[in-house]
Amino acid sequence: MTMTKQTGTTAAGTAWTMCGEGEALVLIHGVGLDQSIWGGQCEGLQRHYSVITYDMLGHGRSPLQSADATLEDYAEQLFELLQHLNISKAHVVGFSMGGLVARVFALRYPQKLARLVILGSVFNRSDEVRNAILARTEEVARDGANANLQTALERWFSPEYRAASPGQIERIRELVLCNDPIGYLRAYRLFAGGDNYLADEVHKIACPTLVMTGELDPGSTPTMATELASKLPDGRCLILQGQRHMMPMESPQLVNEALLAFLKSPASNSKPHINLVKETSL
Repeated sequence: MTMTKQTGTTAAGTAWTMCGEGEALVLIHGVGLDQSIWGGQCEGLQRHYSVITYDMLGHGRSPLQSADATLEDYAEQLFELLQHLNISKAHVVGFSMGGLVARVFALRYPQKLARLVILGSVFNRSDEVRNAILARTEEVARDGANANLQTALERWFSPEYRAASPGQIERIRELVLCNDPIGYLRAYRLFAGGDNYLADEVHKIACPTLVMTGELDPGSTPTMATELASKLPDGRCLILQGQRHMMPMESPQLVNEALLAFLKSPASNSKPHINLVKETSL
């Protein structure tokens, strides 16, 4: 069955794409990337949902964020997108920096949110990890996006995937390097300092929430995911065994199965916290 695909821009300039049919499922990419990373999710989930992707401020074809932009501005961007598309309520998946945006959106616009997935994102970094990422932002400020991109690709993807899919690796390299340097640096600095933004309010996120990361993700660790899920009234935690940061691209079927299992699970007002390890074999 052929699914319809629509593209457009909002009044504020946000570039978006929608495919499939059913309840709205919005996917938010990470810093330095754009909506194109969600190809595997659009293909696998469009028979179940109206899958909506978009370019965050300062990325892709969306407008440059202001110099004093905060995560609130990114949450406002998502709100404006839903208003533009006449969507009253959506499921939201936020990846990496997109997970920070999704957290703020859940706190500021709870009436627009059905279920929330925080995927490969950060929470309460250790001092060592925080200092390391702050140092990387300074490298980017001095030398541009290429300053630490090779080491980032090695963190994001498994050695096996890098060896088997060099074309995909080069595509991501070019995607990062083609960013507006100002927009990239502004977003990177927000991501670097945002892990505990509104951390004392996350207990107010009442909707069912899945916090998911890869077992081998050094930046968005299982410890972070478990701790964040434990603070949510209806939080569940899923650790995907053997996976690294860019698992939506590297293992789309595995990620899609986990998303569907959560999004279609029965609602519960007393759901216990869950910490699972899911095998990667399909």
